[in-house]
Amino acid sequence: MAPKPQKPKSPKDGRKKGAQGKKKQIPSDNEEQVPISMESMGHPEIFPLVLTTKTQEIFNCRVNEDFTDEQPYKLLKKEDIIEDLHNRAAVSDFHPVKKIVQEYPGGELLLVYDKDFKYGLNFYLIGTEEGKESFLNAPEAPEELEEHKEHVIEDMYVYKPPVSKPWVSLGSEKEIEEESVKESTKQITYMISRKRSEFGAPIKFSDHNASSIKDAYIECTAYPDKNFTVKQLEKDVGVQVIPKINDISTQTKWTYPKNASTQYYPREFSEEEKEAFGQSKSLTDFLNNVSVSVEIALQQNEIMNTFIDDWKCLAEEEGTFGDKTDTHLKEYQSFTDLHNLTEKTITCVSWHPTIYGLIAVSVAVRLTFEDRVQYSGKLLLQPSLILFWSFSDPIHPQLMLESPDDIFCFKFCPTDPNIIVGGCINGQIVMWDITAHADRIENIKTGGSRSKKATLKPMFLLEPESNKEAMYIRHCAVSSIENGHKKVITDIHWLSDTFEINRMGSVFENRSEICCQLVTCSADCTICFWDIRPQKTLTPQQTEKKKEESIEIPYDIPSTFLHLDLSWKPLTKLRLSKGETSLEHCPTKISLSEEHLLYRSEEKLLAQDKAMKVGEMNPYQNLEAGLANPLKPIEDFSTKFFMGTEEGEVIYTDWKMERDPDTGRLMAKKPVHLYTVHDGAVHTIQRSPFYKDIILSIGGWNVAIWKEGVVSGPLLQSCCAPKRYTSGHWSLTRPGVFYVGREDGYIDIWDLLEKTHEPAQSQNICVTMITYIKPWTLSARQQFIAIADYYGTLHILEIPWTLSHPSANEIASVNHYFEREVKHLEYVEQRKKIREQEKQEMDLEIEKKKIKTYHKSKEQMEAELKMDYDNYLELEKTVLINLGLIKVSEKVSYMDIL
Repeated sequence: MAPKPQKPKSPKDGRKKGAQGKKKQIPSDNEEQVPISMESMGHPEIFPLVLTTKTQEIFNCRVNEDFTDEQPYKLLKKEDIIEDLHNRAAVSDFHPVKKIVQEYPGGELLLVYDKDFKYGLNFYLIGTEEGKESFLNAPEAPEELEEHKEHVIEDMYVYKPPVSKPWVSLGSEKEIEEESVKESTKQITYMISRKRSEFGAPIKFSDHNASSIKDAYIECTAYPDKNFTVKQLEKDVGVQVIPKINDISTQTKWTYPKNASTQYYPREFSEEEKEAFGQSKSLTDFLNNVSVSVEIALQQNEIMNTFIDDWKCLAEEEGTFGDKTDTHLKEYQSFTDLHNLTEKTITCVSWHPTIYGLIAVSVAVRLTFEDRVQYSGKLLLQPSLILFWSFSDPIHPQLMLESPDDIFCFKFCPTDPNIIVGGCINGQIVMWDITAHADRIENIKTGGSRSKKATLKPMFLLEPESNKEAMYIRHCAVSSIENGHKKVITDIHWLSDTFEINRMGSVFENRSEICCQLVTCSADCTICFWDIRPQKTLTPQQTEKKKEESIEIPYDIPSTFLHLDLSWKPLTKLRLSKGETSLEHCPTKISLSEEHLLYRSEEKLLAQDKAMKVGEMNPYQNLEAGLANPLKPIEDFSTKFFMGTEEGEVIYTDWKMERDPDTGRLMAKKPVHLYTVHDGAVHTIQRSPFYKDIILSIGGWNVAIWKEGVVSGPLLQSCCAPKRYTSGHWSLTRPGVFYVGREDGYIDIWDLLEKTHEPAQSQNICVTMITYIKPWTLSARQQFIAIADYYGTLHILEIPWTLSHPSANEIASVNHYFEREVKHLEYVEQRKKIREQEKQEMDLEIEKKKIKTYHKSKEQMEAELKMDYDNYLELEKTVLINLGLIKVSEKVSYMDIL
């Protein structure tokens, strides 16, 4: 009999799955699928099935039409099922129970609709005649019988109070009697007496030397005698539970108790002494000298809390570090371009350096190279943009920067955040100047007040009134196509405003005191350095021509970088060759040694921004002024940098050029070091914001941490990850934390103080590949991280306290870890040298043994030859005897003949 169906967990889902069916894998014809049986649930005759809509129409067993609540079953002919298996083979839904159907003794099988999904699927087939009969002949109302039976049992039950019974001994009193303490020996009684005649007798005193003992007092105290000390090796103790326990402990051993008391009274000056001290000059001078120190001490007591619990504060500090209560990133906001119908992905993300709550993203069409070539005509009609999103409006972009082609990397200028430079997929560099729109985006964010520390309010309180239409801003300069990169620009950086370089790569002091040079790398195997200033001073005639040409420029484009438009050429170009072959390294990311100089303090940026608003001239309006200053070379400047390639190599090289001794041409130096660590293209290579010589590289399926100056290899190299890594970034506040994005939408959070062999935790962010990660600090208490995905959605997540606030000694701990890894690498290198030396010594010993075997004396060689010959004669004699050619009696004669 089939069991009574239970209450369904989700009836809606059940109807949906029953009506539409499920997708299943189609097994091959040769593969015999094992039917699923409910033997574990006590019903081996039941076999669950999934019947698709097509199968339901063939056998007229449609849900809610042929099957109802009153009749949830149907008899199917065995011949029809076998015919369906013959026609559709492995595609048939009855293929899992093919063997059951063929071996079924009857002509009709019972199919039941499992509405409640009790056995996991929407139908089940009863494979035996007994099961079919028990299901069809089941009692109509078993529930009512059970309820009636329960009511009858409840009515018949009568409460009977418990009756006390006499206590029966089971032998426990004997155990108590055995464990009780009883006196086994008789007590001895002593009586001390004195004669009555001796009472009141005179006392006899004797002489004693009082000077030998201090205070002439001798105390005869008791002491333990070791000769009569018995150690107890075993003790039998009986324990009984008592309601109260009182524990008393002391830190000292009170060997000899002794009663003592002390009585004292305060010592005071007399009236004469008080008057004398009051008129004393030395006391007055002392008080005058000490009064200042006492006042400072009293002020410190008022400023600082002298009653603070240091241990409690220390526990709170250590508790925040490594606390597992709140370690997950929390979704704060998300941005998606709903107005653009083209499917695009986010290629680069950058927070605005001075305006809080404003973030810029570059988007590109999600097409392969072959599809781009095929649809190139359509792509020219679609704008390539950099979108500016504000926390106040998550739907409408505030600004849109137009570009000739899709942007794959861009950076804000460290000197002036209103100047933006980006690299296109076609190899061109594009520049924008949004100075004219700076007030608009600030007013959108802060609601009219230009306060940088504006708190983030809910977005419904900050809805802009007249800013629903985004502004399109055209670029003000683009590089030359013929003289620039030939392929997509993969990375771009501003050089610091403290130095500049020439065509040879030599370093000089910055004559403009602003960031005027760039460095880019591209998939065309080149690294280019660019200068935004005019290479030659303009003559008066050229300035007049410039004014005439400026008439044709649209009014909405600033003329800041007009001299660069379509004529901008790189200052110098590097090509890193692979040894003596004609192949070259293809760079994807670069990390300069002076990256930390690009990030100024917030106060300096605000002061500069305020000065420009007051009325001072923008330094980028007069770029020719710095050309007249003489160049001063900078000594001891590191021109080496790290670079990642498409092959997964990490290269440490120099940007200085050298002349070829044969041709005299300028060429790049050979790489200083080359490491093949990653098993895929390197997409992240970044210096730590806390250590100038620590570099993080991510590519393929692993992560590596390097230390500049250590040539033996990486300090940390992770094992192969379950999914490919696609992006990464250091934490801005914790030196031992960095974030790594994966292609399955997860983000791995590494904490070097917690784990170094695997991520500390993993969290799912989206359902597709993560393309870019960029953290940002709002305040000392709040931090965000921007995570972009392949579908074009920008996720803003709030970083928890444990991942944003370091402990008191975290920088020193991480630094100690790096130093320990450096020592470990040095030890490994020393062991390698020792092993190589031991191997060489072993090879020499083997060679010496071979030489000894070859250099034998003449007597030894003759003896060996004679021994071999004797062995040969013995073997020949044995063979002849076995063949019967000679007899045993002829042995002697045969040996004589030989």
